[in-house]
Amino acid sequence: MADLKRRGLLAGIAALGAGACSKIAGSDTGQSLFDTAEEWHRAAHRTLAGRQRLAPEFSREDLSPNFKGNGSLTVDSDAYRSDLANGFANWRLEIGGLVEAPFSLSMEEIRSLSQRTQITRHDCVEGWSAIGEWTGPQLSDLLDRARVRPEANFIVFRCADVLYEREYYESVDMVDAYHPQTIIAHLLNGEPIPEKNGAPLRMRIERQLGYKHAKYLTAIEAVADLADIGDGKGGFWEDYGNYQWYAGI
Repeated sequence: MADLKRRGLLAGIAALGAGACSKIAGSDTGQSLFDTAEEWHRAAHRTLAGRQRLAPEFSREDLSPNFKGNGSLTVDSDAYRSDLANGFANWRLEIGGLVEAPFSLSMEEIRSLSQRTQITRHDCVEGWSAIGEWTGPQLSDLLDRARVRPEANFIVFRCADVLYEREYYESVDMVDAYHPQTIIAHLLNGEPIPEKNGAPLRMRIERQLGYKHAKYLTAIEAVADLADIGDGKGGFWEDYGNYQWYAGI
């Protein structure tokens, strides 16, 4: 019961921050208050949940009959349609930025890595949830292979989809990047991720709300700060003032 209350409180904080974001972003004072509240949310969540505590995991009997697609349901480009048609045989994931050994992986290489499978609940900021089984390598394994440099503080996820003529992206700090449940998923319920759910790759960051789980993943970049990426807010929707950057639940 205590855990349910804690999760409810944190989800409420996240939803409150998301809903208020666009209203306060217009003034310097409002933005300062918003930034302070977001830092408090992050600190409170990390204190209550612990830095490495796992999100709840479920059994296959708990799987939702349909895992809803949300946001972008495809990538509106000839290149993506071609990749989709050939089973993403030419899709590559780039790992770079502030790393000593940048590299890239094909889908076949990603499938050959050590895999983690987890059945978790996806909580959308819009109010719906679904339980799915996700499989893929842990992000920490790829970051260790790339040898992230000490000055890196954030991991940025680059995506194939373009909205409002801007490339979609998201980001997390190093705590969430190295969390054991942060994986680069390529399977949903034992099958390749459907187009509507982000094929062929999407991030799973299980202790954060669904908009942090970037779809159509093309690159992972280690950076020192977020100021020069997009509008400097750490994510596509965050740049538009719709949601706060930290969405812990």
